Amino acid sequence: MFDIRKIQEQAIWESVKRKSSEETAEEIVYGTDGTAADQDPAAWVNGTMHRLEAKFSTADVKQIRMSCQCGYGMEEKLALVKELAASSSSMEEFAGSEKAKAAGLSYRDGSLYLQFGFCPCPMLAQVEKLDTLTWCQCTTGYSKALFEKAFGCDVDVELLKSIKYGDDICLMRIVPHGVIWG
Repeated sequence: MFDIRKIQEQAIWESVKRKSSEETAEEIVYGTDGTAADQDPAAWVNGTMHRLEAKFSTADVKQIRMSCQCGYGMEEKLALVKELAASSSSMEEFAGSEKAKAAGLSYRDGSLYLQFGFCPCPMLAQVEKLDTLTWCQCTTGYSKALFEKAFGCDVDVELLKSIKYGDDICLMRIVPHGVIWG
């Protein structure tokens, strides 16, 4: 069975461990006394992010969270992005098709944008509001992995808006660093 909480606990634990230690990973994911394991999703998400932010620098927090992406539904999305890229000859064309627009893609001012009118994270289904944007860095990691695989080059992803943080949409800017169309 697909248990997004367990998947995220493990992803955060592994990511923190790579950056620090097993002891720190346990403290971040389960709290100093282990009681965070029994918290409801909203309390656990917000508490875990606060513990993470208290222990690491902003840059490290972003790096840790970006590496936590679970890959949920990645193959289907990758197939779509590759299909759009194969049928395009420029970024404007790539983001301009009806299929791309339906997927939330747009191109303006020299940048590619990905927008959602809903929160795409299955872990946040029961979370009404996030205290910080830290959790959403996982989605930037997911988008980075997706577009790097599809475009075959490094990609920077910047989180601009988050519904769960109080914005009207989720919005990311995607900047590829390489030649996609020759």
